[in-house]
Amino acid sequence: MAELRFADSETLADLATYVVRARSLDRDGAIRLRSHGMTLAAYVDVLPGREPAMTGAVIGLRIMALAEPADVDATVSLASVSDRLARDAGSILSVPPTTVRVGWAAVAPPRSGWEVVGELTVEDLRTVATQGIAEITEGVPPGSGAQVVAAMRARVWARDSRTVPPIPSGAAFAAYALGFLTQQRAQVLAHGRWTRLSTSAGHVLVR
Repeated sequence: MAELRFADSETLADLATYVVRARSLDRDGAIRLRSHGMTLAAYVDVLPGREPAMTGAVIGLRIMALAEPADVDATVSLASVSDRLARDAGSILSVPPTTVRVGWAAVAPPRSGWEVVGELTVEDLRTVATQGIAEITEGVPPGSGAQVVAAMRARVWARDSRTVPPIPSGAAFAAYALGFLTQQRAQVLAHGRWTRLSTSAGHVLVR
């Protein structure tokens, strides 16, 4: 069974918080744990994309330090990682052995070649996120089915923000929901069809 040894218990606690936040968005969601060397990249799905190219997918990414080199690439359920985190002690995570197949995890965002296109304040991003949440809440009548809710969410979060530079509103929502808005400004980057929103706490990738 593969193990990830983190630099300290605080880093493992950060991963636990990240998993809790991701599960609040999709209790049945998945996380891709990808490590090479001394760092772990932990990807989670915030908004699903459209097949076959997963256009519109919004993915959260946290980079964390490891205490020992590891070579792991596994996509597993958030629930299974949550269970492991509840049982494992210290600074070690045993990677769950049962993997899952999800379309977004098969689309790898670029690692290099990003171009900086601007910056946005955390206040503006928080406003985009909270206004979108309010619009969805008000626009979906009580008792609406899952398809109605999903269609409303897709419409609101696919829309570009009115910020300069504009970004897909779903990127602001992801940064807000995953707890990435911890500093005054966020950097906006682009690479082909990809957009990235980055702070010191994490990254949001939009296909």
